[in-house]
Amino acid sequence: SGNTKAISDYCVRFAESHGFKCLQDDSNNCIIFAPAVGCDKAEPILLAGHLDMVCEKAPDCTKDMEKEGIDLAVDGDNISAVGTTLGADDGIAVAMILALLDSDNKRPPVEAVFTTDEETGMDGAKNIDTSSLRGKMMINLDSEDEGVFTVSCAGGNRTRCILPIKREEYDGETLKITVSGLKGGHSGAEIHRGRANADMLLGRILNYVLPICEARIISVDGGLKDNAIPTSAEAIVKTKNPEELKKAVCEISEVIKNDYSSVDDGIAIDVKEAASKEKAANADSTEKAVAMLSALPCGLISMSRDIEGLPETSLNLGILKTEESEISAEFCIRSSVLLKKEELKSRLALIMRAIGGKVISFGDYPAWEYKKESRLRSVMTEVYEKMYKNEPVITAIHGGVECGLFSDKIDGLDCVSIGPNLKDIHTYRESMSISSVKRTWEFLLEVLNELAKG
Repeated sequence: SGNTKAISDYCVRFAESHGFKCLQDDSNNCIIFAPAVGCDKAEPILLAGHLDMVCEKAPDCTKDMEKEGIDLAVDGDNISAVGTTLGADDGIAVAMILALLDSDNKRPPVEAVFTTDEETGMDGAKNIDTSSLRGKMMINLDSEDEGVFTVSCAGGNRTRCILPIKREEYDGETLKITVSGLKGGHSGAEIHRGRANADMLLGRILNYVLPICEARIISVDGGLKDNAIPTSAEAIVKTKNPEELKKAVCEISEVIKNDYSSVDDGIAIDVKEAASKEKAANADSTEKAVAMLSALPCGLISMSRDIEGLPETSLNLGILKTEESEISAEFCIRSSVLLKKEELKSRLALIMRAIGGKVISFGDYPAWEYKKESRLRSVMTEVYEKMYKNEPVITAIHGGVECGLFSDKIDGLDCVSIGPNLKDIHTYRESMSISSVKRTWEFLLEVLNELAKG
């Protein structure tokens, strides 16, 4: 995300080499217009995917993901990347759509929409001009479960909580408390699984330790993306009682590991000597920082009362960062109910004001509402049942999907989101099923063949 110019230009060159009309905007969004093949009456179909990916690395990976390509690895039916995210979310959509446009398979006119910065707030979809699009049906290839048709999603935003801090000289030994080994995952798709959040565990540890032994915070940091559950975090503190602090950390570590033993059994908590030239936060700032990390809500808030098993409202502290004069905690808020999304923003603001902080909200995007009548969904269901002798799963998701933004821009848009089987997206363990890609590709071709009949 934020580094999409090269891949966007690649799509433009692809269009030019095939003689297709192409539009590229200042956000690096790209729209390719391809004529129908084998039919002359069908309405245009929108095919959509995003060009950016979440760049996560294993702790020991030294790759510079802004400059170096990924290293692919194939293990049986699974393809992954060595030490990094694979980028199948959503590179597989781009690959499928370009492959389709490069083929002579029967299809309606295609308006291929490639957006940017989906993973950091859907900024591409927010900024894209849809006035040139004529299609009223969209197949979005940004889902992770084969045979599952996503037809609705939550809305959301980013809210950054900012706490001013004051520093002073403080004598003591400097220690680093490290939380690592967590499973993490997508903050929408995995939020209801009860996995630990490394940033919040850091707050829990400090809240337990500081009343036992006097200490001051120098920094608290963890997480890289607000839409990914942090897998590691660290606090650097200064204390006059290092042995007592180490003992307290050991005590709370055993409690935490036991709490998460059934859902996140790889948690490791360590404390060791460290060095820091920064002054420590004073007593008041330390107390307020611990209060912020302990009192702010995080995780699943409520489940849907209408769709079984669907999270309705949640928030994830994804980025915890300390600077010279402030500590910031950035949350991804999600809800399929507008009022509850706004209530969570207000709740964060109330807590931050109580401790002398503030909040900034940005990146707001709308929910994608379920359509009771959908021609596209009906055609896709019929094709799926015919091909696989089984019914697809029709569902809504708690993650954000660009279909909500496109539905807001294009009146009456009929959307369905599909994709092949992906595992552990937004983590360096991400993988994709090769055979599932083949089946999803064949299904897409058959759906387009059916739509080409008009």
